[in-house]
Amino acid sequence: MHQVLTRKMPYWRVVAYGSAALVLMPLLVLLISWQSVDTIIWGHLLQTQMLQLIGNTLMLVAGVGAGVILLGVSLGWLTSMCEFPGRRWLDWALMLPFAIPAYVLAFVMIGLLDFAGPLQTLLRSWLGSDFRMASIRSTGGVIIVLVLVFYPYVYLLARSAFMAQGRGLMEAARVLGQTPWQGFTRIALPMARPAIGAGAALAIMETLADFGAVSVFNYDTFTTAIYKTWYGFFSLQTATQLASVLLLFVFLALFAERRAQGSRRFPGVDRPRPGAIYRLRGPKAWLASGYCLLVLCVAFIIPVIQLIYWLIEGGMAHLDSRYWSLIRNTLLLGAMAAALTVSLGVLLALSRRLQPIRRIRTAVAVANLGYALPGSVLAVGIMFAFSWIDNALLIPFRGWLGVEQPAPLLLGSLFALLLAYLIRFMAVAYGPVDTSLARIRPSLPEAAQSLGQSGWAVLRRIYLPLLLPGILSAGLLVFVDVLKEMPATLLMRPFGWDTLAVRIHGLTTEGNWQRAALPALTLVLVGLLPVIVLIRRSGRR
Repeated sequence: MHQVLTRKMPYWRVVAYGSAALVLMPLLVLLISWQSVDTIIWGHLLQTQMLQLIGNTLMLVAGVGAGVILLGVSLGWLTSMCEFPGRRWLDWALMLPFAIPAYVLAFVMIGLLDFAGPLQTLLRSWLGSDFRMASIRSTGGVIIVLVLVFYPYVYLLARSAFMAQGRGLMEAARVLGQTPWQGFTRIALPMARPAIGAGAALAIMETLADFGAVSVFNYDTFTTAIYKTWYGFFSLQTATQLASVLLLFVFLALFAERRAQGSRRFPGVDRPRPGAIYRLRGPKAWLASGYCLLVLCVAFIIPVIQLIYWLIEGGMAHLDSRYWSLIRNTLLLGAMAAALTVSLGVLLALSRRLQPIRRIRTAVAVANLGYALPGSVLAVGIMFAFSWIDNALLIPFRGWLGVEQPAPLLLGSLFALLLAYLIRFMAVAYGPVDTSLARIRPSLPEAAQSLGQSGWAVLRRIYLPLLLPGILSAGLLVFVDVLKEMPATLLMRPFGWDTLAVRIHGLTTEGNWQRAALPALTLVLVGLLPVIVLIRRSGRR
């Protein structure tokens, strides 16, 4: 396939192998960091925090995993299998919580439900001053926030799996005397289990990578421990070693996700069904509508209304030149990262298409593993590597050239931050591009080559125009993900390069919810763009 193109462009292998090396570099650094151990810091961590970090992490994983499965599966079943009032718009509206970053929902929930918040204040005025609600600043509060943010992973995959099962299977179950509940538990749920498992694994990986929400709740996990070790003990090596421990949990979630994907296809599925199977009537119908609407209100509508209220109440007063500089830095970082990541994603997709050998496919798969690496892990891995290069090579070389008091070039540079974005969001860019590439029939470039077109001409005239929709979608998704990324930006940003996410972290750390409303609402509005893209893709399926 494409013999001329592949013969004249053998460097596709270099693209694939180089991209895989970028992902493997921070992992190798994590292993190298264990060559020496700071016994004082590690002794302190083992005596005071390590058991708590492991316990908190396991509780988060278990709680969020169970929560997203319960919420995502139930909502996916209702919107795909049942007919009730409002189903058609709730079907896509339930994806809107994707637009809210976890750290934004975290401080909104604390602002609403804390002891001094409006809800408890109102209830105390009705029920007496002795009334107390369960504290939102707890393990349960963190789990609830993360479940509300990450349930769309399971919802989207479970809904697609249920819709793909076909009408004949459920009708056969009904003919055999199975109740809707029995049809769900015995037929639909086992067939959708691989998709549900993959969605839950993705949610768990995002939970392990989260820094903003747990820091708002002051809930210690490995991500917060990495940050505190770096900025508290000023020990990059120990922070890197903590990141390697966190990576063990991530690899377990990644293994579960790969296992789920590997068994995703179920034999004997019927044709996809055009509509709902069960028509709910009376109280059941309104109960289903109320349940879906309640989740949407708690996860999206109420938080957005609260942000708007804070903005009107006093947040607009902080719309000054500093805010516009934050906007500029945020947009510039997002645009540069999106351009670099999508460009490499296009090259990776083409290399896999034009060199369809096992080694290339493996290299491309490794290059797409960056999405599983938390931002904090990438940050400390890259910083550790760049710190060694600066201290061992670049600083002595600049001193040899006569530079007085040479400063590090790579550590704390914009290049290091863009590299972290590139590694982390490569899979986000690769997916839409690869999907668009799969729709291009091999006969088109082969026909162009038979007419005497060179390899570059085929790329320019055939591939790139047809890949343009996927490139635009990939660029949009990467752009918004970069805007919302907090841990990598917080740890690696150059001096003076504060972004909206960094500003939100600083304000929420101080408990200043009103001032945080303006940048938070900006990120939510921008985050709606990829959600719209996701809804359109889901609608086409």
